Amino acid sequence: MASLVAVQHKQPSFAVLPSSHSDFNGAKLISSLQFKRKPCQPKGALHVTASSAKKILIMGGTRFIGVFLSRLLVKEGHQVTLFTRGKAPISQQLPGESDQDYADFSSKLLHLKGDRMDFDFVKTSLSAEGFDVVYDINGREAVEVEPILDALPNLEQYIYCSSAGVYLKTDYLPHFEADAVDPKSRHKGKLETESLLESRGVNWTSVRPVYIYGPLNYNPVEEWFFHRLKAGRPIPIPNSGLQITQLGHVKDLATAFIKVLGNEKASKQVFNISGEKYVTFDGLAKACAKAGGFPEPEIVHYNPKEFDFGKKKAFPFRDQHFFASVEKAKAVLGWKPEFGLVEGLTDSYNLDFGRGTFRKEADFSTDDLILGKN
Repeated sequence: MASLVAVQHKQPSFAVLPSSHSDFNGAKLISSLQFKRKPCQPKGALHVTASSAKKILIMGGTRFIGVFLSRLLVKEGHQVTLFTRGKAPISQQLPGESDQDYADFSSKLLHLKGDRMDFDFVKTSLSAEGFDVVYDINGREAVEVEPILDALPNLEQYIYCSSAGVYLKTDYLPHFEADAVDPKSRHKGKLETESLLESRGVNWTSVRPVYIYGPLNYNPVEEWFFHRLKAGRPIPIPNSGLQITQLGHVKDLATAFIKVLGNEKASKQVFNISGEKYVTFDGLAKACAKAGGFPEPEIVHYNPKEFDFGKKKAFPFRDQHFFASVEKAKAVLGWKPEFGLVEGLTDSYNLDFGRGTFRKEADFSTDDLILGKN
């Protein structure tokens, strides 16, 4: 049976090394709970703004996006509870984060242990606790959201992490929030969730990231390139390498999630969130090399149709143009990404891969097939 408790944490096993970046690049949070701005806000700091304290539930929250979002919310003075199955530590000390900052954060974080697919438990536990705001970071299907809405009839806001992958493939880019969506996409569950939120009449906001990168990324985005660069290997890129894509830093995404909280302009709205500039696949390989201090890489182009990779994925991106406009978020929310691509990749490298930490071991088996033929 789950209980709501303040979570006590053990110190992490990895050593905290000094970072070449300041604040959250290093990673100290800046609080602006005061009603005046601090005169200097270093690049990469996760900024918070004054607002009335809320009782906030994060569905998920122990990985990547939630790690940064929960810190922002706690620093802003909100009571934050993570709903997880309890299979992973509720928090972890970030590289460069002081012991004191981590202790302050983790002492305020609450945990509700349970399975969100146990709908009866979700209804019972959430209705008993009551929450003002829900951040749904890991929801994939509408059926997972219904019991949350049933349990919280007085919910002030439901903030949902959707995906730019819901858009229908088109020759006319970038994708805008009003563009046609693909009901057959692998993200159709997120589309159905957005429709459910609208039909239930709740105050909702949906955020649609493109590709997300940054420290602790569990998807092999920048890590895929860093593994090859570190090994001094050529980088195999499908077709011409001129396919245009877009990446957004996780800290900028976390800031966008804060910007919609309690914002009337965000009510029943969808926002694309990513970096401001687009990049080709070849350009991304070169940017990763620059970020990690590697020589410019050798790039090998190949035709994917000439290979049978089985169930393995030879390249971590869609082999197509894929990018979205973030102008609506900038205009309506007053949000603006702080990280340029090379700067953001440098932040990711210095605080993660460059310290010897990564999520997946290198696998060059598909590379060897490609390079063997070339």
